[in-house]
Amino acid sequence: MSEAKKMSKTENNGLLKGGEFLIKESDPKTIFTPEQINEEEKMMVDMARDFLEAEVLPSMDRLEKQEEGLMAQLLDKAGQQGLLSTSIPEAYGGLGRDFNTNTFLAEVIGGGGSFPVSMMAHTGIGTLPILYFGTDEQKEKYLPKLATGELKACYCLTEPGSGSDALAAKTTAVLSEDGKHYILNGQKIWITNAGFADVFIVFAQVDGEQFTGFILERTMEGLSVGPEEAKMGIKGSSTCQVFFEDCKVPVENLLGEIGKGHLIAFNILNIGRFKLCAATLGGAKRASSISVAYANERIQFKQPISNFGAIKAK
Repeated sequence: MSEAKKMSKTENNGLLKGGEFLIKESDPKTIFTPEQINEEEKMMVDMARDFLEAEVLPSMDRLEKQEEGLMAQLLDKAGQQGLLSTSIPEAYGGLGRDFNTNTFLAEVIGGGGSFPVSMMAHTGIGTLPILYFGTDEQKEKYLPKLATGELKACYCLTEPGSGSDALAAKTTAVLSEDGKHYILNGQKIWITNAGFADVFIVFAQVDGEQFTGFILERTMEGLSVGPEEAKMGIKGSSTCQVFFEDCKVPVENLLGEIGKGHLIAFNILNIGRFKLCAATLGGAKRASSISVAYANERIQFKQPISNFGAIKAK
């Protein structure tokens, strides 16, 4: 198809592709704004905001000190309110909400410091690979318990020598002689939720050259988790290394197709990056609100500091 035809097709359906929004006019009809949410969606967003204010924000100091078990407990409570199941279809015990609703939820939860890091790692990159690429059996086995928080998930892609360059991963997977297991050997680093996760989405090179996804469970022989990392920020979220030493993974836990792990990794990360934008917006809104309130409440020279030029400029 010629470039002219491609442009014509894009203009006809009104949808911009990739970075076209930078150089072309957008059709307002294709843009969703907060004002367009319906009452049911608004109730969901309000519930998330109430949960944040009632459960997460009062626990911020304890979270940042990594009180043992606290993050997992908060995820359990979020699961009880349905906040972990919004992307999961009703057939698997979820609420089956659309992408717009989930984006709003990401923005609201984004004001919760370290908590959204763990929650979104579970609901997004930890759960969606199974939802989008898993077999019917895998979905039936894992999704209902991921929806409630009974199982908690993490996503294992980054290695000491590879991050964004995912296909350079060195973790290997070799089929056992009896054909019943893949034997994984390697290491992953900076894995969010690894300290308490039950389900691990792991990428490895089958026979050293075919980048492939797998579903691992914490109890599998040969899987071990390192100590918590000492981080500069978002200290409340669990971040550990994960090791595989002759880790036996049943063949039925292969995720997607052999050699097609990049389709899982990149598509899931794209969704995660989009929702991360919404979450950081929510964090920025909360930071702005706190700053404005403080500037109006803090009195110096018998007046609020919001009266001074330097603060007004900010």
